[in-house]
Amino acid sequence: MNVKKAINQLREGKPILIYDSSDREGETDIVAPANNTTPKTIQKMRRDAGGLICVAIHPEAAEKLNLQYTSKILTEYGYEFNKQIPYDQRSSFSIWVNHKDTYTGITDNDRSKTAKEISNAVKKALNGENYNFEKQFRAPGHVPILRAAEGLTKNRMGQTELSIKLAQKANITPAMVLCEMLDNETGEALPKTKAIQYAEKNNMQFLKGKEIKEY
Repeated sequence: MNVKKAINQLREGKPILIYDSSDREGETDIVAPANNTTPKTIQKMRRDAGGLICVAIHPEAAEKLNLQYTSKILTEYGYEFNKQIPYDQRSSFSIWVNHKDTYTGITDNDRSKTAKEISNAVKKALNGENYNFEKQFRAPGHVPILRAAEGLTKNRMGQTELSIKLAQKANITPAMVLCEMLDNETGEALPKTKAIQYAEKNNMQFLKGKEIKEY
């Protein structure tokens, strides 16, 4: 079964592809465990995918680390930006950070470092350790954190929730690096057929959101 193979690949620190659904974003993301992120991981995502490189984290960890949704932060400061999203009820974006030991924050080395340290923060928070996120990271930075919805795929079917659910099934730290795959010819989301071809060519598992939710 594709889901079992994908879980095994994630346990080995390898990337997989996740397609949400045709009635949602209709996008495929390259997804990899943040704990295993290397500069090569970031390079692969920016070259082969081309979208925004983010780190999705479990909602319980986000709560323990006090990482709020950006929309909530802006509202508390009196901003009333348009919150309407054509494919969902809200955005998953939390804050954007660089780890304190990075330089500019944007290089493959720097973003890899930040992603791994976010995973470390998530692991410690979920283990009940006292972790001061604000002292370890700078904000704003170059790595957006995505806060998964409570209940994961029961309440939202974005790649954020889908990737964190898979991380739980794989029994790895629920912090996942993801990046949308774009089409170099059209500038739009990479068609599902092309994403499947990419997966086959690179020996990566391709999963649809429905497969993950039903697993």
